[in-house]
Amino acid sequence: MAIIANRKSTITLYSSPRDPYCHRTRLALAEKNIAYDVVNVKSEAIPEDLIDLNPYQVLPTLVDRDLVLYDSRIIMEYLDERFPHPSLMPVDPVSRGRTRLMLYRIERDWYSLVPDLDGDDPQRKAEAQRELRDSLISIVPLFGAKAYFMSDEFTVVDCVIAPLLWRLRYWGIELPENAKPIVVYAKRLFERRGFKSALSDAERLFPSL
Repeated sequence: MAIIANRKSTITLYSSPRDPYCHRTRLALAEKNIAYDVVNVKSEAIPEDLIDLNPYQVLPTLVDRDLVLYDSRIIMEYLDERFPHPSLMPVDPVSRGRTRLMLYRIERDWYSLVPDLDGDDPQRKAEAQRELRDSLISIVPLFGAKAYFMSDEFTVVDCVIAPLLWRLRYWGIELPENAKPIVVYAKRLFERRGFKSALSDAERLFPSL
């Protein structure tokens, strides 16, 4: 599948159609209107060229001419620096520091649950479902405070949160009535052109909020 934009593609993204880390990287590319080619990779069939490019054979992996990057946060920061408009990171150092800290917390508190949410152990999955739901509910006011997460503009934080919210029902997580601000925020993200174009065919089949 090729993503077409206004400039000739020099970027290739090795991506899993169901992985939230890949999803958020595709979302950053789409929001910045960056032309790229995507190679969909199945975990049981790693292509030889990816093995040569990435010693860890992890996804996503981005190739930009002679540069090879892996780890979605590193990739997204690189994209924001190479293609500065529209910016996904704040301009001033203090706000950048706060954004990076928020990304760290999201990684540590929410993305750390993804292996259990996608796993086959019913008990561990149920615990992860409860932990993610309760953690989201505990910060409901933050989702309703501004148009985007703690910001009036779409940022890299939204890129990271959106794939998780898109998967809530896929993971069997239902939000209570008092979590309406999360649902409103999520639907605002899901209606963005960038979000729609970044979805893989598999992700389009996930039940939405």
